Amino acid sequence: MNGSDRQTTCGAHNGVRGAGPDDISEIVAIHVESFPGFFLSFLGPRFLRLLYESIVDDERGAAFVYLDDGEVAAFVAGVTDASGFYRALIKHRLPAFMWAAMSAALRRPRIILRLFRALLYPSQTPRGDAIATLMSIGTRPKRQGRGIGRQLVEAFLAEMSRRGVRCVNLTTDRENNDEANAFYRKLGFTLVRTYGTPEHRQMNEYEYVLRRR
Repeated sequence: MNGSDRQTTCGAHNGVRGAGPDDISEIVAIHVESFPGFFLSFLGPRFLRLLYESIVDDERGAAFVYLDDGEVAAFVAGVTDASGFYRALIKHRLPAFMWAAMSAALRRPRIILRLFRALLYPSQTPRGDAIATLMSIGTRPKRQGRGIGRQLVEAFLAEMSRRGVRCVNLTTDRENNDEANAFYRKLGFTLVRTYGTPEHRQMNEYEYVLRRR
């Protein structure tokens, strides 16, 4: 059961609920609006649609949206066993992802290598259903600062706890990203390492322990 299969907050017009296929367009729009200039946004809406459809459709996926007066104002998405999730993407949907990214690759051919690294991400991710990865969270700028992101992360953590997950991890930029880093620390995430990407981005990896070994 993924996040789209259960209601987490009462109210038809306000609050958190599981995301479903009908929410994908809004999730993609919020992602692009929240992360202008980022790699996934540059790959374009078709690529993002495939990614979020895969999360919502996969039994390892969990996605939630926040409704404000009936409008999707924010979302959170992630998976258990990220390694298995990405392996399944490569096995079943690699041509579709490559086709969706074609326009971006034609505009900037140098991204092709980075795209392959992204799609081959499984070798770098935690394995097993006991570990989950919070992959993305975004809030429409006009609705930031209202505690919506906190409610979505708490819903995601609650779902992971229900599934028996031991810990949840995530990565975010280390530099020029004080607000996001403070947000995760305030929620109880612990910094476990800092590392650099081949693109020279400095990243922080955080972990939230749900169950002790």
